[in-house]
Amino acid sequence: MRTVVFDLDGTLADTSGDLIAAANACFRAMGVGDLLDPVADAGVALRGGRAMLSLGMERLGRAGDLAEIDRQYPVLLTAYAEAIDVHTVLYPGAMAAVDALSAAGYRVAICTNKPEALARLLLDRLGVLGAFQALTGADTLAMRKPDPEHLRETVRRAGGDPARALMVGDSVTDHSTARAAGVPSVLVSFGPNGRAAAALKPDALIGHFEELPEVVARLLGQAGGPFRIFER
Repeated sequence: MRTVVFDLDGTLADTSGDLIAAANACFRAMGVGDLLDPVADAGVALRGGRAMLSLGMERLGRAGDLAEIDRQYPVLLTAYAEAIDVHTVLYPGAMAAVDALSAAGYRVAICTNKPEALARLLLDRLGVLGAFQALTGADTLAMRKPDPEHLRETVRRAGGDPARALMVGDSVTDHSTARAAGVPSVLVSFGPNGRAAAALKPDALIGHFEELPEVVARLLGQAGGPFRIFER
């Protein structure tokens, strides 16, 4: 089966606002106030909790304080889980594209470096968890992106063939994962990492999810049936 695998943060959903809020909760508990800006630092947020904590520590003049980052990371995860869907929104057309791909016979799955429990919680809160045949997170397997086995195992769990898959993402991690797995890379240009995504020269770059079904058909071949008419 042909399979389309999606990254989550920065690809299907803009999760940056809730991630920044969780990191700032850590900094406030440390007595230093909010160190991250939800707009200016959105790109860093989509690289994960440790990236945000590292940036905050750097702004405190404590770059490389790994012990403090390790102490604060579980605090961040707790704060994030408690308010995981306050600001998070799915990108326009994301689920319409997922539904169109499923209806046309493709398997659809998520391969994310967010902890699996948090990814499932978020997708459940957003009401879209059931749309995907598989989901693997940073702690699901013994490896994580950009290790290609993370992507391949996600495809297997979705009932697909790892040789007939592609990765849809927003970052160099997603691009590198696809390249290592020997499958096409499709990157989105509408998120905070859009300019950097274009510079990676993926197999395809999309500016809106309405473009994705035809891109998938071109790169993977037609699956089982025609696409429904895509509506925004």
